[in-house]
Amino acid sequence: MIFSPITCSLSPNTEISDVWTACKTLFMPWKWMTGGEITKVESWFHTRYPLYVSLSTNSGRSALYLLLQSFGIGEGDEVIVQSFTCVALPNAVLWTGATPVYADIDTRFNIDPLSIEKHIHPQTKAIIIQNTFGIPAQYEKIAEIAKKQNILCIEDCAHSLGGRYESGALIGGVGDASFFSFGRDKIISSVFGGVGSIHKKHTKAVARFISLHSKLQFPNPIWVFQQIFHPIAFSFILPLYSLGIGKALLFLLQKLKLLSFPVYKEEKEGKRPTDFPKKYPNALAQMLIPQLKKLERYTAQRTVISGYYKKSLGSSFSPMDLVTGSVFLRYPVLSQKRDEIISKAKSQGILLGTWYSNILDPKGTNFHNLYYTKGSCPKSERCASLILNLPTRISLADAKKVVASLQQ
Repeated sequence: MIFSPITCSLSPNTEISDVWTACKTLFMPWKWMTGGEITKVESWFHTRYPLYVSLSTNSGRSALYLLLQSFGIGEGDEVIVQSFTCVALPNAVLWTGATPVYADIDTRFNIDPLSIEKHIHPQTKAIIIQNTFGIPAQYEKIAEIAKKQNILCIEDCAHSLGGRYESGALIGGVGDASFFSFGRDKIISSVFGGVGSIHKKHTKAVARFISLHSKLQFPNPIWVFQQIFHPIAFSFILPLYSLGIGKALLFLLQKLKLLSFPVYKEEKEGKRPTDFPKKYPNALAQMLIPQLKKLERYTAQRTVISGYYKKSLGSSFSPMDLVTGSVFLRYPVLSQKRDEIISKAKSQGILLGTWYSNILDPKGTNFHNLYYTKGSCPKSERCASLILNLPTRISLADAKKVVASLQQ
């Protein structure tokens, strides 16, 4: 039988219209680098966050790197991050010459305010506030701590575009700075891409941000091609995935460098690939604009599916509380039988996620080079050993299949 798998990681936002957009973009190479679509994307963020200056980059990690540089953060400084995360986050800190300091997480899978207080030193310049899975962090408590210590608050909105804090404020619209990601499995996607924003009150940082951004180059055409080709390739890969052909095709296309990897091997070692930071190419902006128009629909769908998971799973699997303002990029649950569940679900065409089962994902990350000490964040490490992510950008019928696979 041929059918596309139920998944939260294999290009979950791509619809037929996105494939056609990618096809049209592919055959207009003269518009790959510069064009009006970049301005349209940045204008969308200017409108949504009028108190901020927002500039686009080729990834969320590039945006964060520029933000840190704009505030003068570098060698000898420390930046507090959470330990249950992707390696791209502490890497951006390392690229500036600063040191990431890891705080533990709370019951929302976000950075714990109590742990933050234990890790503040005279060298601490900023706290990066991740909103994991689209669940709002305890921003007000963290901001209070930061204000007392004169520390910057940088909002990590890679999972949470469209979400709100419990105060009702838009995620991405209350900190000193914020950054967003348009990765292949984020809230909206152009395969790669990001936006960084700095509050206008920080006039010197804003001026430096604009200057640093103006000096960036565009990615090379091969890299741009890889991203444009991604939705097209997956329109063939996904229907054949259950037969094993799709998985083999994905491996082959990545081996031939026709598709890129979401995380580079250099990043696992704490090194900076030459592809970052770069400007956001117009081709990717062309693919993002239709996705921006779908944001409200996607958010509504994720809300419905998350509510169904909450209701259906009852007290099983330590289900999440539906924190007000969550957008649930993925719905996290914990299970002692995680590996068994993943295997059974896979046999049924359901590919469950495991963010962040390596504490600093992906597997193979060099903890020493990333300054993480095993055993230093016990809550993160426990969650990493039990975590399962359920897809939310799916139909209710597919969500029922996911729940059934968990309850077998």
